[in-house]
Amino acid sequence: MRWAVHAAMLTSVTSVVGLWGAALPARAQAADGESASERAAKSDPYLWLEAVSSPRAMQWVEAHNAATLKRLEADPRYQTFYDEALGIAGAKDRIPAPSFLHGEIYNFWHDEAHLRGIWRKTTLASYLSAHPQWTTVLDIDALGKAEGRSWVLKGIDCLEPAQSRCLISLSDGGEDAVEVREFDLDTGAFVPGGFHLPRGKHRVAWQDADHLLVATDWAPEDLTPSGYPFIVKRLARGAPLSSAVEVYRGGAVDGGYGVTPMVLHDGAGHLLAVIERPLDTFHHQSVVLTARGAERLALPDKVSVVALVAGRVIFQLDEAWTAAGTTLPAGSLAEVDLAALLADPGHLAPKLVWAPGPRDALDGVSATRDRLLVSTLENVRGRALVFTPVKGGGWTRSPLALPDNRTIGVAAVDTKSDRAFVSTSGFLDPSSLYLADAATGAARAVKTLPAKFDASRDVVEQHEATSSDGTRIPYFVVHRKDIAYDGTTPTILTAYGGFQVSNTPYYSGTRGKLWLERGGAFVLANIRGGGEFGPKWHEAGLTTRRQIVYDDFAAVAKDLIARRITSPRHLGIEGGSNGGLLMGVEFEQHPDLWNAVLIEVPLLDMIRISKIAAGASWQGEYGDVDADPAVRAFWEKLSPYQNLKSGVAYPEPFIFTTTKDDRVGPQHARKFAAKMEGMGLPFYYYENTEGGHGSGADIKQSARTTALTMTYMWQKLGD
Repeated sequence: MRWAVHAAMLTSVTSVVGLWGAALPARAQAADGESASERAAKSDPYLWLEAVSSPRAMQWVEAHNAATLKRLEADPRYQTFYDEALGIAGAKDRIPAPSFLHGEIYNFWHDEAHLRGIWRKTTLASYLSAHPQWTTVLDIDALGKAEGRSWVLKGIDCLEPAQSRCLISLSDGGEDAVEVREFDLDTGAFVPGGFHLPRGKHRVAWQDADHLLVATDWAPEDLTPSGYPFIVKRLARGAPLSSAVEVYRGGAVDGGYGVTPMVLHDGAGHLLAVIERPLDTFHHQSVVLTARGAERLALPDKVSVVALVAGRVIFQLDEAWTAAGTTLPAGSLAEVDLAALLADPGHLAPKLVWAPGPRDALDGVSATRDRLLVSTLENVRGRALVFTPVKGGGWTRSPLALPDNRTIGVAAVDTKSDRAFVSTSGFLDPSSLYLADAATGAARAVKTLPAKFDASRDVVEQHEATSSDGTRIPYFVVHRKDIAYDGTTPTILTAYGGFQVSNTPYYSGTRGKLWLERGGAFVLANIRGGGEFGPKWHEAGLTTRRQIVYDDFAAVAKDLIARRITSPRHLGIEGGSNGGLLMGVEFEQHPDLWNAVLIEVPLLDMIRISKIAAGASWQGEYGDVDADPAVRAFWEKLSPYQNLKSGVAYPEPFIFTTTKDDRVGPQHARKFAAKMEGMGLPFYYYENTEGGHGSGADIKQSARTTALTMTYMWQKLGD
C-alpha cells in the first residue's frame, strides 16, 4: 500500500511523469559548437540568481523578502488573516484523512502543537465515533528535533498483504529529494538494520518482505538531465546498496523524470511488478518483471497500468488502443487477463471496461479487495462507479449512492475488504466523508467538516465563455447572491491548464473566510490543457499549440467583465507552478485585464527551463527548446522572462516561491523579479526558505503565505 503525504500545495500538479525510448535528437549547435541556450545564458544578466543557495543570491532574497513583509504586514488586515488561516489549518474539528492499514485506521495530522505532523492510528469503530481515541505512531516534529533536521513527511509505502512493514520517506525542508527508512508497525519503531536509502530522488517499491525495487542515483552518471534515476535494481534485506542487482535499465536521456517501479496486488493474492520508463512527460513504455526477466508490454505509449483486480490488469487509455482486431477509445479503461499478460507481454488482447461519453472524463481509479472503484467527471461534476468482475468475463456496473453536483474522490480503499472512504466537496458545501461498501453500492456519511465560513449569502454558477477558436470554455463562479452587476465585485480568477490535471469544485475554509465571506468572488476556469474533458482537452494545448490555453483564460476574464460581475480594476488572477507560467503569460499579454496577479512557484524562463531544477522532464508538455527550432521560436515569443518590456503599464504582481523547491526551482521567480526591478517596474516578492514546491513546510509557514497573498489581493482589488 503506497500512501503519499503532501504538505498544503499551491498547485495541482504533484506528479509530472516523463518517459523514454529512443535517444532524443542531438542539440542544435551553432557553427562554433556553442548551443543557442549557452549563448543566451551569456547574455542573461541575472544568471547568478540561478545559484540557489549562493550568498549573493540569498542576500538578494532576504532584501526583497524584508521589503515585501514591511509593506504587507503593516496592513491591519494581515494579522487577522494570519490568525484566521492558522486557526482553520490547525483546527481540531477537521476531518482526519483516513487510511485503511494493518487492520486499523491511520491518519497523518497537523495542528499548532504538531507543525510537521504526527502519524497516528485508531480502530474503525473509534474513528467513526464523534471523538476518536488516537495512538501516536510517529511524531515528525519530535523526530526532527531529536535528529537536528527539518523533517517533512513525504510518503509511506507499506508491504502488502501483511502491511506491517512500511517505507517512510522524509524530506529535509520539504524538497522532493527524500531519505527512506523502514518502519515496523508492530513495534512502532524504525527497524534496526532495516532498509535505508540516503537522500535522493528515489523511486522505491516493495517486491517482497526481503527485497525492494529501487531506482536511485547509483552513480553520478546514472541520472537523467533533470536529476532522476533511470536504472532499477533489486536490493536484498541486509545488503549494502552497492550489492543491488540490476533488473532494468532505461537511458540517460530518457524523458527526464526517471523510471518508476511499482508492485500491484489484488485480493486473490496475485501480484504484478511493473516499471514505467518515460519517453517524455506523457509517453512511456511499461515493462513487467516475469520469471524470464524484464519484458516490455505491447502498449501504446499513452496507456498505463493502474490497478489489479481479481487477476485482471486494468489499463487507463490516454490514447486509442488497437490490438487483437479491436480499437478501444482514448479516455477509457480496459482489462487484460494477468496470466495471459505474464505468459506473453508482447501480444495482448484488451477488453473494454468503461468508455466516456461526449462530456465525460476519467478522474480516478482504485481497487478494493474484489472490486474496481472509478470516479468520473460529467461536465466537470463528479460521479463514482463500482465495477464488479463477473466469473467467466465481463463486469457489472453500479453507481455509489452519493450526493449529486459535488466533487467526488476515493479517499482510501481497504484491500482486505470492499470498504472504501469516499470524499465529497463543493465550493459552498463543507467536505463530507462517506464509508462505502463497494459490494452493495451503499454509502453513508460518517463525518462532515463544520462550516468554516458563512456561505448562506453565496451562490455557485457555471457559465461558458467563447475562446478564440469558438470553443466553449466552462467555468465556475462563486459570488454573493445579491451582488450589484456593476463591475465592482473584487474577483479572483484561477486555472491550471496543463498536464491533464482537472480542476473541480472544492471546499476551502481559508478561501471562504478570508475572501468570500468578505464579499469577494472566486472563479475557477476549466481551460484546455487540463483533463476535464479527457485526453483531447489536454492535447489541444500541448507545446506550440499552447497559445489556445492562454486564449481560453483570457476569454473567461472577458466573459466575467461582459457579465458585469467584475471589471479590470477589481479582477485579480492567481496560479502556481504551470499555473504560474499561465499567470506570467497573461500578465504580459493582457496587462489591461487585471489589477492583481499572483504568480506562485512559477515556471517563467522557458528558454532555460531544461537547465533549472527538474525542467528537462516536462518536454512532453512544453516541447524541447534546445532541439526543436519551432518550439524555440514559439517560446521566444511567449516566455514571460524573455518578453518583459519596459514602458508597459503592467499591474503590480506578487511573485512567490520557495528556496527548497527542487521541482520547478526558485530561479524562475527570482530572475523575473530581478528583471522587473532592472526595468523600474513595481512588484512584490517573497521567497519562503522552506516548503518545497508548495506554500510552506508547516501550517504556520502556509498561514503566513496565505495572509500575505490575501492582504495583497484585498489591497489591489478591494481598496
